[in-house]
Amino acid sequence: MLIILLIAISVMSIGLIIATPVWMTQIQREKEEELIFRGNQYVEAVRIYQMKYPGKYPKSLEELLKEKCLRKLYPDPMTKHGKWDIILHQETLTEKKEQSVQKVMIAPQEALSSLENPHILGVVSSSRRKSIKIYQKQEFYNLWLFFYGKDPQKLPEIVYYGKERAK
Repeated sequence: MLIILLIAISVMSIGLIIATPVWMTQIQREKEEELIFRGNQYVEAVRIYQMKYPGKYPKSLEELLKEKCLRKLYPDPMTKHGKWDIILHQETLTEKKEQSVQKVMIAPQEALSSLENPHILGVVSSSRRKSIKIYQKQEFYNLWLFFYGKDPQKLPEIVYYGKERAK
């Protein structure tokens, strides 16, 4: 009886070892879908804010909540701390071919208080991990940009807070 019990425990252990990577992949895929949902909630909140106050931008995520543009502050599902990096409006650059290139700044939430008159467009995950899913031709979570006015065909020029240019 004891031998049968040991064999059963061994078989169950092997099954768990095999199932764990599959289970972890499934959890990551669900988090990615949640990231897309939550990011788009912030895009919609900024759009509603723009409809309420044309030409103005929120200065904090809490302002979106206060103005009833967002039901709740959604945490970033890809990080343990849940803090988003914020996408801020920057001037538009003009290339030689007269094409307009959008320029955005990405800053951590903590940096908003040190910025003069921030114009929040949206959010991006602060996780630098590689994704399973490729979202809008990007395979790192910190490049899955969710912001109001985004052209899905063109990645904007990104400037990171405290750095001159993105890599």
